[in-house]
Amino acid sequence: MQLQESGEMYLETIYLLSKQKAAVRSVDVAEEMGYSKPSVSRAVGLLKNGGFLTVDESGYLKLTEIGVTVAERTYERHRVLTDFFVNLGVDPRIASEDACKIEHVISNETFDAIKAHV
Repeated sequence: MQLQESGEMYLETIYLLSKQKAAVRSVDVAEEMGYSKPSVSRAVGLLKNGGFLTVDESGYLKLTEIGVTVAERTYERHRVLTDFFVNLGVDPRIASEDACKIEHVISNETFDAIKAHV
């Protein structure tokens, strides 16, 4: 299943929340992202069907191996691009916002070149 930008954002958010909390539920994701519970529920269903996460009987979300891989890749891109833009003199808040947009569309070749440069 090919992920859209929104799917990558959900996985990245779940990944980051799982680093802060012992267990992550859909309500945590909704709060963090500022989305409605029904929107998050729909996205979680799609990600579950795509094999990117599981939901246990208590409603806790757990990324699968492929889910972790996608989330870590997306988060790495965000961090590297943010640092790159900040090093160019961009305000950190704007750098992070721009990185968030670019991290989903940048090619592997271009990202690897920026990563090597940074």
